[in-house]
This record gives sequence, structure tokens and C-alpha cells, in this order.
Amino acid sequence: MVTADVAQLSRECNTWREALRSQREDFAHLNHELQQAAASISDHESLIEVERYQNQFHIQLINIHDLKHAIKSHEKKANLPLAINDSRTYDEVITDHEKLHDEYMNLEHTLQELKSDFHFFLEHTH
Repeated sequence: MVTADVAQLSRECNTWREALRSQREDFAHLNHELQQAAASISDHESLIEVERYQNQFHIQLINIHDLKHAIKSHEKKANLPLAINDSRTYDEVITDHEKLHDEYMNLEHTLQELKSDFHFFLEHTH
């Protein structure tokens, strides 16, 4: 369960954004690895996989960016209930936070699966 304390929400948001920054860097590195590997790949099936990974890396970088932006907007909203003392708004912030947590966890899972699949691909194409 996500803690309902605003300071804790803010810390969680910062942790998520930092992890997403790290993921963005990882995917930039993976894209570089893919480009290097693609230079030595000549069979049609593997080249199709290279294109698929290029597309997936691009899509996931967009997903990372969008989630980081959503988290940043949410964090700003999370600080509003303290200023206006509106419990309904605060309840909405908690609900939004839990949804973002789910989105973050799902994206993390997707990113880890993609990394694992990509490394498997690299191991089997060389």
C-alpha cells in the first residue's frame, strides 16, 4: 500500500523519476549495442529482429518520458492539498499516486523483459 503522507509521496515520485532516468540511459546504451551488432548481421530474420528492437527501444523511451512527465505533474498536484486543505483533492492525489505506482511497476517490468530478450538476442546472433 502506498503511504498517504505527502512528503512520502514526493520521495516516491523522486525515486521513480530517478529510476526512469537510469532506464533512459540504459536504453541509450542498448541502442548503441544494437547498432554495433547490426553492422555484423546479414541474415534476414535477424535484421527483422534488429528493426523490432529499434522500434521497441524508441517506444519505451517515449513511455519513460511520458511517465516521468506524469509523475512530475502528479508531484506538483500532491503538494496542493496542503495549501488548500481539501480532503477530496487529497483523496484524488492518493488515488492518482497509486495508479502511477502501478504504471511505474508495469513499465519497469516491461523494460526488464525487453532488456532480457535483447540480451538473449545478442547472445544468439554472435
